[in-house]
Amino acid sequence: MTEIQETFYEKVGGHQAFVTIVDGFYDQLNNEPLLLAMYPKKDMAGAKERLLLFLEQYWGGPTTYSDQRGHPRLRMRHGGFQIGAAEKEAWLRCAHASIIDLDIEEALKEELWEYFQYAAHSMVNQSE
Repeated sequence: MTEIQETFYEKVGGHQAFVTIVDGFYDQLNNEPLLLAMYPKKDMAGAKERLLLFLEQYWGGPTTYSDQRGHPRLRMRHGGFQIGAAEKEAWLRCAHASIIDLDIEEALKEELWEYFQYAAHSMVNQSE
């Protein structure tokens, strides 16, 4: 009999955990004027939904993001924004705050944090 492996998505608590992460991220965004300029108020709900769907899919949850939008192509989708070291660090502050108090194992938090650092670094498209 084959044992079914639990996905990271399931280990952290599924949909509700990722809602908590995304809500926390967007709560912190209000403290980052450098980033707010990249998030038009008229599409804030859409941006929040896209982040939620992307993260859920990336971590082994539903494939709704790709079903609706195709391949993530994160670098291409963010290419219209000027992202340098300051923007990356501001984004990381929001991401870190969104996961630091999660009620999950520290190793899972660390895995999330490592991914967020990698993702933020890969979006940088401006040299200093």
